[in-house]
Amino acid sequence: MPAHLLTVDADGHVLEPADTWERYIDPKFRDRALRVGIDADGYENLFIDNQPTLMLKGRLGALGGIEAETPAEKLAFQIPGKRSYRDGAPPGGYDPHARLAVLDAEGIDKVLLYPTIGIAWEGGVSDPELALAYSRAYNRWIVDFCADSGGRLIPIAQLSLGDPAAAERELRRAANDGVRGVWVPPFTMTRKPLGHPEHHRVFAAAQELGLPLGIHPCFEPKWCAPGRFGEMTSSRYSFFINVTAPDAVRHAFTSLFQYAVFAEFPELRVVVLESGAGWIGYWLDRMDAVYASPQGRLVRERLPEPPSAYFGRQCWISGDPDETSLAAVMSVVPADRFFWASDFPHPDHAPDYVPEVERIVAQLPESARAGFLGRNVLRAFRLAD
Repeated sequence: MPAHLLTVDADGHVLEPADTWERYIDPKFRDRALRVGIDADGYENLFIDNQPTLMLKGRLGALGGIEAETPAEKLAFQIPGKRSYRDGAPPGGYDPHARLAVLDAEGIDKVLLYPTIGIAWEGGVSDPELALAYSRAYNRWIVDFCADSGGRLIPIAQLSLGDPAAAERELRRAANDGVRGVWVPPFTMTRKPLGHPEHHRVFAAAQELGLPLGIHPCFEPKWCAPGRFGEMTSSRYSFFINVTAPDAVRHAFTSLFQYAVFAEFPELRVVVLESGAGWIGYWLDRMDAVYASPQGRLVRERLPEPPSAYFGRQCWISGDPDETSLAAVMSVVPADRFFWASDFPHPDHAPDYVPEVERIVAQLPESARAGFLGRNVLRAFRLAD
């Protein structure tokens, strides 16, 4: 990375130790804690409320594919009983000192941290109280993980909106604990859109506390999957599922305009994560066009300005280092709304993200480079003036 410019990774991940929830969960829920174990078929699996999940069957050990160099090595991590979640986790995922060494080696000053197991469990939980307990346990742990990093590892809290009143309480507790932002999945177990008025108390608290609200993809329950082609939710459709996964984030994001959230909460900050950024130019054009059309009449009554105006004041979006159209999009959408994110150490992004980020920066006008590399995300999360 350019040594003279502050560089911040807006969306890195941790690989939570397998016993995180057993150690950090409220005592009342300890016998229902998330845990990694072996299921009846001999696969390492994630146990949610003491039941193995089908979503990760045989895949926790496959995280070893992060470091595997050949297809054969990747497959070896999927043989039942041969590899474990810990085997597949690079130290920079679960050890804060090792993560700082990764940052040093890559010329990165700071990283905002999101979970791995934490993005896998909510689709398998229907009990709002248990979901809150899982979220709270992770939020306690991530604060401890980041505590001695000199501000270089930045904790972002996880919220479940199954019980909005409880989510608001957890947001306030986590803020007092030291988190610098909060994220939510693009779905809710109640099936209410993110922008729904029942969630407004959470937005009000985030606005009051000055904490940005991120929308981050996660494993979703089957009922979230589009059905126009029939059921396409098994691993044989992993290409289709991964390519279209950002649709969920776009839907949640768009619901904020449908329900006029930005007019109701003019100081709320929203961050769109791990969904690419090349689409945002078209999406804002589309929302503005519908807003101005007869179909937008009801939204216009509650949202005085077109969606692009609110995006330009209250929203930010992370771009993937391997996107080739970012510079072009940043010429038509305000450049100070964009920043980059690595997704390290997850395997669905190329490991050579540093030269990719440098490529994007070289394509930008000099006036936009410092913002994209770090200043924009620091301003979004109020980590800098």
